[in-house]
Amino acid sequence: MSGSPAGRTVLVTGGSGFVAAHLVQQLLERGHHVHATVRSTANAAKLQPLRALGDVHPGRLDLFEADLLTEGSFDEAMKGCAVVFHVASPFLMPEKIKDGRRDVLEPALTGTRNVVASIGRTETVERLVLTSTVGAIFGDYADVQQMDGQILSEKYFNTTSTVENNPYHYAKTVAELAAWEAEAAQSRWRMVSVNPGLILGPSLTPGSASGSLFLLDELFKGYFFYGAPDFSFTTADVREVAAAHVAAAELPGAHGRYIVAAREMTSFHQMARALLKHDPKNRRLPRTALPHWPVRILGPAFGLSQEYIRNHLGIRFRVDNRRSTGELGLTYRPIEETLVDHHRAWREQRR
Repeated sequence: MSGSPAGRTVLVTGGSGFVAAHLVQQLLERGHHVHATVRSTANAAKLQPLRALGDVHPGRLDLFEADLLTEGSFDEAMKGCAVVFHVASPFLMPEKIKDGRRDVLEPALTGTRNVVASIGRTETVERLVLTSTVGAIFGDYADVQQMDGQILSEKYFNTTSTVENNPYHYAKTVAELAAWEAEAAQSRWRMVSVNPGLILGPSLTPGSASGSLFLLDELFKGYFFYGAPDFSFTTADVREVAAAHVAAAELPGAHGRYIVAAREMTSFHQMARALLKHDPKNRRLPRTALPHWPVRILGPAFGLSQEYIRNHLGIRFRVDNRRSTGELGLTYRPIEETLVDHHRAWREQRR
């Protein structure tokens, strides 16, 4: 942002979402005036956390209704904004996607195009900070094994996913590429993309449908009590993901793509062990790791294709997150702290 980093008017799309709510909170704490879009301002329960933030920072949070699939829907909310944080986009785990085109591709791609079109009509916008994902860098874990040193880095784009195979990663890839293409076609505004891993941590919004919340919800409810399948994840704390967005907007030199994820992956079994240290009597959490063969046999019954299992089960890789630490100034908290905070918030919201 030009001028003082604080005190500018900014837009956050999908303001009631898992990441966006933390981003709104951090922006307000830094003195910004925040416009946040939501699908409906009539959903009192879902908007309660945002309204509470508005009460703490009176006069600096305005809510607007907007629909990713409706052209011009973001024009009103964007008026007077210097920065647009485009966070809104559905994140669903593979087993929850019934129609890849309808469920993830259209909201991600059409929504991004509609936001970019609104930026084109809003002369005050200087920067777009796009919430992408590491899934726009690789399709399957097996893809990372073909990268230099088998290390995940920002220089790659996902070339293997399709709307039929890994539709969420495909949707985020084409949406990010569309945004980069739009940026290259003009000279008024610049774009930065934030590419986080699996986002964990305490949720401010109990109504969020984020896939990362769904995944740990299954773990907490005891779906894996019999044993943890050998799937590992690149992880990021939601508070650090929000901080990365803020830095990407405020630092004049921020540019390109930033992976936001810990250097080492974390497996289901490691997650369970970390949580059991703080809740040793919890019978829902798995105490053992599951062999590969039952996952290969039973996975399809839980919505996992044999191809997905083959390209993810037992595969681990390292992450190059040096741009996020060196340029954005992120410090990654221990995964155990993130998981414990995530579990605590989950229990409080269920009460």
